[in-house]
Amino acid sequence: MNKQIYYASPLFSSMELKYNAYLVAKLRQLYPSETFYVPQEQGDINDKSNYADAKTIAKYDTDALLASKLMIAVLDGPVIDVGVASEIGVAYQAGIPVLGLFSDSRQQGADSPEKLAALQEVAESQFPYANLYTIGLVKLNGQVISTEEQWLTTIKDYL
Repeated sequence: MNKQIYYASPLFSSMELKYNAYLVAKLRQLYPSETFYVPQEQGDINDKSNYADAKTIAKYDTDALLASKLMIAVLDGPVIDVGVASEIGVAYQAGIPVLGLFSDSRQQGADSPEKLAALQEVAESQFPYANLYTIGLVKLNGQVISTEEQWLTTIKDYL
């Protein structure tokens, strides 16, 4: 049986749904022989105009994740989406590699004296926050990449 690739990302706002559709279209174009499990495409549990209880959602997506050979995850947002973080924990425990995309532009300027000096002032960090435990789980069995282009092409290294 050919295992699938699990696509994890926030999926509740119009912006998130459109960005996911954009990335998934690119993935399917670049990797036409691969099968992608995309939670937002699972109408039985993720059509928010209908009802699915917490256990049904957890079981459905966890079963799909455990049937995967790779998890690709969008880590962008004010914080890593809590559902994505949960899925990363499941993938780590199951030994499924995770390739995370963290494209926040505030990562730039790590050599800027002004940005570094601002770290000494309360609430003046110019850099994004990412939960270190979650990032650690990704890095223990995969990697975090900062550009879409590199993320899309690095996937082939995990297939």
